[in-house]
Amino acid sequence: MLRRLYDWTMLQAAKPHALAILACISFVESSVFPIPPDVLLIPMILAQRERAFWIALVCTVASVAGGFLGYLIGWGLYESVGVPILSFYGYLAKFTEFQAMYNDNGAWIVFFAGLTPFPYKVITIASGVTALDPWVFGLASVASRGLRFFILAGLLWYWGPWIKGFIDRYFGWLTLAFFVLLIGGFALLRLL
Repeated sequence: MLRRLYDWTMLQAAKPHALAILACISFVESSVFPIPPDVLLIPMILAQRERAFWIALVCTVASVAGGFLGYLIGWGLYESVGVPILSFYGYLAKFTEFQAMYNDNGAWIVFFAGLTPFPYKVITIASGVTALDPWVFGLASVASRGLRFFILAGLLWYWGPWIKGFIDRYFGWLTLAFFVLLIGGFALLRLL
């Protein structure tokens, strides 16, 4: 079933509407959607290697814009939902300590989370909750998401045919690795 989905995605990746779909997925992934945009980004670049860096740019811009939506969710709902819950459980003072620590290291937290399989939406929402400086958040997001997507685009542009053959040959194992990383990211979230 996943193999058919991969083949279908490869066919869709070359169609005119694929870039708009990638932008939508990149946008919502940064605030609420659990599947990273790489799932569509990789097939799109493999299908249209000559547009690799344009595709990476669209993915980056949409992801950062979606990150600001996540930031607004955290910022807007904290006072109405977060404070009463933290006060009820007696954790408001501890959260204030966490907030200071988060904001002291916020640029690095956003930067490293944006590069990894860790669910980026958690960081975007947490940045809003802690009221991380929006400029710091934005610059760290542009740097990390841009670096992640442009490195991936560069590798796929350069090694495209070989990587496509590798994916075709080891699709089952790569699918397993993807889900392990995805579930691992959410498990890490639970531990934090």
